Amino acid sequence: MAAAAKVLDPAFQGVGQKSGIEIWRIENFQPVPLPKSDYGKFYMGDSYIVLNTTHSKGGSYMYDIHFWIGKDTSQDEAGTAAIKTVELDAGLGGRAVQHRELQGHESDKFLSYFKPCIVPLQGGVASGFKKPEEEVFETRLYVCKGKRVVKLKQVPFARSSLNHDDVFILDSENKIYQFNGANSNIQERAKALEVIQFLKDKYHDGVCKVAIVDDGKLDTESDSGEFWVLFGGFAPIGKKISTEDDVIPETTPAKLYSITNGEAKPIEGKLSKSLLENDKCYLLDCGSEVFVWVGRVTQVEERKAANQVAEGFVASNNRPKATRITRLIQGYETSSFKSNFESWPTASTAPGGEDGRGKVAAMLKQQKAAIQGVTKTAPPVQEEVPLLEGGGKLEVWCINDGAKTPLEKEDIGKFYSGDCYIVLYTYHSGERKDDFFLCWWIGKDSVKEDQKKAAELANSTFNALKGKPVQGRIFEGKETPQFIALFQPMVVLKGGLSAGYKKSIQDQGLTDATYTADSIALFQISGTAAHNSKALQVDAVAKSLNTNECFLLQSGSSTIFTWYGTQSSKEEQELAVKVAESLKPGVTRKHCKEGAEVSTFWSALGGKENYSSTKKEPDETVRDPHLFSISFNKGLFLNQKCDVLCLGYQ
Repeated sequence: MAAAAKVLDPAFQGVGQKSGIEIWRIENFQPVPLPKSDYGKFYMGDSYIVLNTTHSKGGSYMYDIHFWIGKDTSQDEAGTAAIKTVELDAGLGGRAVQHRELQGHESDKFLSYFKPCIVPLQGGVASGFKKPEEEVFETRLYVCKGKRVVKLKQVPFARSSLNHDDVFILDSENKIYQFNGANSNIQERAKALEVIQFLKDKYHDGVCKVAIVDDGKLDTESDSGEFWVLFGGFAPIGKKISTEDDVIPETTPAKLYSITNGEAKPIEGKLSKSLLENDKCYLLDCGSEVFVWVGRVTQVEERKAANQVAEGFVASNNRPKATRITRLIQGYETSSFKSNFESWPTASTAPGGEDGRGKVAAMLKQQKAAIQGVTKTAPPVQEEVPLLEGGGKLEVWCINDGAKTPLEKEDIGKFYSGDCYIVLYTYHSGERKDDFFLCWWIGKDSVKEDQKKAAELANSTFNALKGKPVQGRIFEGKETPQFIALFQPMVVLKGGLSAGYKKSIQDQGLTDATYTADSIALFQISGTAAHNSKALQVDAVAKSLNTNECFLLQSGSSTIFTWYGTQSSKEEQELAVKVAESLKPGVTRKHCKEGAEVSTFWSALGGKENYSSTKKEPDETVRDPHLFSISFNKGLFLNQKCDVLCLGYQ
């Protein structure tokens, strides 16, 4: 750490000591901390460094460092940002994952730090640029892209910028218009509304009007007419013109290079972890992404040079601007990096026998790594998952207004994404009188106040039971098999019922889409057994369907359609019937076989559209197991050799 301290810029002193993001802008080739009030604003003429600090499950800090390069920034300032990123990493112990972010091609991870989006602004503090005069309002036209995270890009305020495929936002002094291209995506339209609310609050003090203009509407309609007047009158718009920014990099077979004397020299042969030496740096070219791997005992100057080699490699090979560059330190490799190697040990000792080979093969397959030495005719057998004993007492409470409200029996198993729940299962195990399984479930859209209260009330229950329960925190989408198996079936619904969630929706100016018995709602059914069977409410549009799965469509209060994809499993079809009965006991079910749907089915989904036939992969990450011993007398927390394969759930 002494060596790291020598190269650490004063602006980085004391950073990374709490969860959250910290941002610096490069000014006169030095990093300057950015005020929190300016987080999310990125001037096109500048470069920035963003540090995201998170807590690991073991209690230590984990770091992601991003350096953002504006399209008008100078090459010298962009280089400074890259170099200072390496210095910051050295000061944090040299274990951060580093990401290069080019304006307009930011990663989803980077964009997720800023809600609802980042706002690219003209100008900057770099030489040759001036900050725009904020008191003079300028009408701006943006194109809004992204289904999960939003990419907002300013385009010329001209009719030629519009097209039929995208969603646009026109921010004028007195009104904000959203123009929906006829072929635009429904999810992008919804995200654009969030951006409009942000612009309204940020730049109009929350008082300007908002108008929606749909592509193809007559210009005689008031909002549509006003919109087209700003463009000089109504006239047809052209087709979308592809640009360099629209080129998507292609993934290619991984190729490894050794970085020596500022050059990338190819290494022939099969990719194996044994090729990576801890005193060298390497470049792994995957086409759409370029990784820089840094050995533990390399010097800071070598690491800086490796980053520059990667930049030059991408430029000299004429790669698209969207090509990712990610730098990793030895021992902190990501699964996406390791998956390119045919040989990468997943545990400290190799399992013996064919059974062990099957387990490792399954893990490698999940990480999308190539598998060799496993007989194709003898696929690994899935292990039986240990579940809790049945016949116990199940209690569930929903968090609302700072208290826990017990759920009625018919509502147990239904979870709203905007709410938090406490689950207590009491059962008999062996000779013990009672065993307890206690956890709190956190919906992905729940508010922090409810999350905190759920933890507090769960701990109170834990103490009331004299510390007997096995206790845990469970996030939506990361449920353990033991948790899922308690509910027959488990259904995750949109929206929320708690007062905190309702207020959050109201404060954001969003429409409350909470599921009700009269909603038009679509449910995706997945699972092969009690421990992995779930129903998830998805957007009620035809694009949500998948030929590999089963779906339920609730159309009003009296009818539920069961839709079986031609490649769906018998288990999913049986689960669909259970979910339908759980949602609306005694309801009339109408069966729709894929390819023979009735018109009322498509009408409820807003019309027939193309949908996917690609099987959705589970969002799971297999991590290397670690075993720790704790010494209370000496205050030690030691990493021990681990001979048992353990699965952890976030």
